[in-house]
Amino acid sequence: MPRVTIRQRPLANGKHSILLDYSPPLRDPKTGKPKRFEFLEVYTYDKPADKLETKHNSETRKLAEVLRAQRQLDIQNRKYGFISDDTKDSSFIDFFAEYIGKRQKSESDNCAMSFRYFVAFAGHDFRFNELTDFLCEDYKHFMLGGPGISRRGKAITRNTAVNYFAKFRSVLKLAYKRGFIPIDLYEIVDPISLKETHRERLTIEEFQLLASTPAPSDLIKRAAIFSGLTGLRFSDVKGLKWKDVRGTEGKYNLQFIQEKTEGAEVLPISDQAVELMRQRGEPEEFVFKNLRYSNLQLFFRKWLAKAGITKNITFHSFRHTYATLLLDMGVDIYTVSKMLGHKSIKTTTIYAKISDKKKVEASGRIRLNLEMV
Repeated sequence: MPRVTIRQRPLANGKHSILLDYSPPLRDPKTGKPKRFEFLEVYTYDKPADKLETKHNSETRKLAEVLRAQRQLDIQNRKYGFISDDTKDSSFIDFFAEYIGKRQKSESDNCAMSFRYFVAFAGHDFRFNELTDFLCEDYKHFMLGGPGISRRGKAITRNTAVNYFAKFRSVLKLAYKRGFIPIDLYEIVDPISLKETHRERLTIEEFQLLASTPAPSDLIKRAAIFSGLTGLRFSDVKGLKWKDVRGTEGKYNLQFIQEKTEGAEVLPISDQAVELMRQRGEPEEFVFKNLRYSNLQLFFRKWLAKAGITKNITFHSFRHTYATLLLDMGVDIYTVSKMLGHKSIKTTTIYAKISDKKKVEASGRIRLNLEMV
């Protein structure tokens, strides 16, 4: 196991810089290259001129020793399968962007677009400790919805979703290899299959049942139901600020920049949705403060079990629920498309395919007298 030692290097101005020496060298998790030294960007005086400089030297050496011990502990934890809190709390988005930057050939190639779609789903503030198989499945549901983030809003095909999700899984594989996540999500999470699969959503009865069922987290419950009443994605719910909430009773709306398309949106919302926000805060405060994806998996498992619902419901399922319930209730597909913020109605037709009520009604339209059959 590598040992971490404090070293000093002389500077030209009568000082010494302090660095950490890794022996043998560590492999840098971001670059994959061997790393021998870490410069701490602190220094000591060779000949302290007064008590202040003497104290500076003493405090700096103490700081260096704390950092050395922390780095040694990180190495030890990594050896036994543990990952430091600092590593887990670092940005997965930055890691993804660096991975893509080394492989993309243009802003519109598969690698670059794969990154843009994940940011559209999870937002710019997403960390390694939020990566779970639950999130990966939810992202899969998002991709199966055929979202379009180009200026034309053209829905992506299933084959394109397969391709982009495959790139995401490759990043998961590298993150595990480099020690940023404790489990190999690449092996756990299946790729998107080429054949069409069923996308879960709630019936109005199930939606009501969940709303009436006590939940282990009031914050996540309100955020999920809010998504079901507005059709907002997780990234948009998480990023919603009080300055975005406008209007008065019966005429409320949200004015915000949609995370996925980066387009300015004005979305009418119901008084019930506003009630879920609770007491208004300062303009720059988040409405659903401290909402983190890392807390969703256990919450949904307990909440759904308590309600007796066995469907594979994720956060993105509430957006599916919103769209299909509107269609079930007779809202025309053009209006639903606008409410969802789609730039192309072709994207919305995916929801029309899973609107069961219309199919049931249609199945009974043709009636015959079968007495003579």
